[in-house]
Amino acid sequence: MEDIIYVSSDDDEWNNQDYNNNEYYFDDDDVDYDDGEFLEVESNGICEKGPSCKVIRKESLLAAQKEDLQRVMDLLSLKEHHARSLLIHYRWDVDKVFAVLFERGREKLYAEAGVTLEGKDEHTSSPSTTEITCEICFEDVPAEKSTVMDCNHRFCNDCWTSHFIVKINEGKSKRITCMAQKCNAICDEGKIRDLVTAKDHTLAEKFDRFLLESYIDDNKRVKWCPSVPHCGNAIRIEDDDEYCEVECACGVQFCFNCLSEAHSPCSCLMWKLWMRKCQDDWKTVMWMSENAKHCPKCHNPVEKNGGCNLVRCRCGQPFCWLCGGATGLQHTWSSIQGHTCGSYKEGEDKKSTTVRNDLLRYTHYYERYMAHRDSLKVEANMKQKLHVKVVKLEAGESQSKDFSWAENGFNRLLQSRRILFCSYPVSFYVFGKLLFETEMTPKEREIKKNLFENLQQQLEINVERLSMFLEEPFADYPEDKLLETRMKIITLSAVTDNLCKKLYDCIDNDLLVPLQQATHTIAHYRSKGVDKASELPN
Repeated sequence: MEDIIYVSSDDDEWNNQDYNNNEYYFDDDDVDYDDGEFLEVESNGICEKGPSCKVIRKESLLAAQKEDLQRVMDLLSLKEHHARSLLIHYRWDVDKVFAVLFERGREKLYAEAGVTLEGKDEHTSSPSTTEITCEICFEDVPAEKSTVMDCNHRFCNDCWTSHFIVKINEGKSKRITCMAQKCNAICDEGKIRDLVTAKDHTLAEKFDRFLLESYIDDNKRVKWCPSVPHCGNAIRIEDDDEYCEVECACGVQFCFNCLSEAHSPCSCLMWKLWMRKCQDDWKTVMWMSENAKHCPKCHNPVEKNGGCNLVRCRCGQPFCWLCGGATGLQHTWSSIQGHTCGSYKEGEDKKSTTVRNDLLRYTHYYERYMAHRDSLKVEANMKQKLHVKVVKLEAGESQSKDFSWAENGFNRLLQSRRILFCSYPVSFYVFGKLLFETEMTPKEREIKKNLFENLQQQLEINVERLSMFLEEPFADYPEDKLLETRMKIITLSAVTDNLCKKLYDCIDNDLLVPLQQATHTIAHYRSKGVDKASELPN
């Protein structure tokens, strides 16, 4: 039988609270009690290994690009500009380049990317005459004032330069193709740079910047940090799991897939719909819920700014303001002839009732979402105060000099609070009728809703407990009470960590797998929080 650790204490504030007589416990094997530092453990006992990531600064961008270029150059014995053309075509996916090479061969690899190796036709590349006729402007120019590309097409420098300038100004300078008809060969970037520099040095610098930043713009494993104002950093993940959440060196945490704030366990699509709904609907929804009723006939909102409880819509339908039921016109100040509130016929005002119920349901989830989001802001402001407490404790005369448990408890609180407010959009969409109406029977929906909301409620209760103890003035506690508070915070941190993992598992396995898993993929739960990007060497 597994050992079970129960949350318990002699403290009145800890024990004498009504939590619906639920016992919140966790398996001892799931937690490492080293002063609140918890290992990330999968159900099979293997430690989690989330997606490691690197922060690419302006100074290290060239080194990051050179690393991938060198791999391709070494394997295929190519020059740098040919390797860059290949990688830009295949979105800087080195493994994809190698896969195409082994599956289709070298010629197919080069042809698809528009790479033409030079030196195929010595007579065309080195004209014997001192003058040539440019096939673009049809002018005779000295041979030394013309340029030949790897595809062996030769034109005058003025035509080449004009072509390159147009492409650079259009923002299409990462892969500039030859001017010759039906030629898709990519021009040599060195020759492009030389010709453009002679005309406009600033434009040449712009061209170089485009080539450098293509490593970020065209690379599926690298994305710009969405910080505002922009910090100038990019983040590179080291595997292909784009559904992950990362933290830039500037401190901004974001979803790598959709570049919005970290929002797991909510899927990117749900989060996008929720943000749009909150932005567009909330003020209108709140005003309508307080000041308007829906007409039972045309279902348009109606505002009443005075008078009795009989109102008349612009469509001509009279109805009762109190219950929304359709009525006649005969009435007194206190009653409507033939009408009693709530007693309208079966099926009458069904659409209006549905609209109002949807409004009430949205309000229910939005209020809880905002409550936890506001709490997170307050608790984030506690960080400096908590740090002052820890510094004071560690500098004091206490027997224990290690108070990392307090900081670990605070980090766990912030992470769990974010997970909580992000779980409410999941409730709104999964158990509503907007996304999954035909994919669950009413009975299945009810069973899964009860399971999910039970886990959500347990997490809420223990998060509030953890918040309560972290707010205590334990810097002034005597040694025995300080040790007691320490144990409570460590234990509650472990409880919330376990409940967060169970909530993720419930969403990922019980809610999304039977539904639209491909559309609603979520990031894996990470016990230690969002993956922090480490520095990439210059």
